[in-house]
Amino acid sequence: MGQRIIGLTGGIATGKSTVSDYLARQHHLPVLDADLYARQAVEPGSPALDAIVSRYGAALLHPDGTLNRGKLGEIVFNQPAEKVWLEQQIHPVVRRHFEAAMVELTEAPVVVQVIPLLLEANLADQVSEIWVVTCPLERQLRRLMERNGLTAEQASARIQSQMPLAEKVALADVAIDNSADLPALFRQVDEALQHAPKGFRR
Repeated sequence: MGQRIIGLTGGIATGKSTVSDYLARQHHLPVLDADLYARQAVEPGSPALDAIVSRYGAALLHPDGTLNRGKLGEIVFNQPAEKVWLEQQIHPVVRRHFEAAMVELTEAPVVVQVIPLLLEANLADQVSEIWVVTCPLERQLRRLMERNGLTAEQASARIQSQMPLAEKVALADVAIDNSADLPALFRQVDEALQHAPKGFRR
């Protein structure tokens, strides 16, 4: 069996970071984060940020020239076509970051790639197994509102912009249920790590 590349995904605010932090801290696995690469993709001077400003105007920038992600989110989460356009600017850059990072990790037996839009962005080909973190909708909404300071309407728009969790679970090799406490969550992670899925992709 070759290198295990775990594609860790799920819905927004379902607990992906909790799982990835545990894998890094407890199991000492290298963790690559698509959100970090996406932020790097829109740093000042980047082609993606230039394209965003050209399309929506300089009002989307903070005074220091960095992207106001909140303002951009209000546009793309309410206009599906704009969300598609934005992803076309960012996803290729994110994929290149992953490819470059994996070159440095060829000797690692297991690598975790945290990719919220793993399935939506058609990035499943770069992982060997898909783990989906799931939780009840009410909990997801509450966590998102508290974490991001959003109204229920804003939080719902972000959740609805993603593939439904049930569809992600149907495509997953491993489904991790984050509806109970942390010990229960971590037991599932330990179990999944011990047993590579039968349908190993690589």
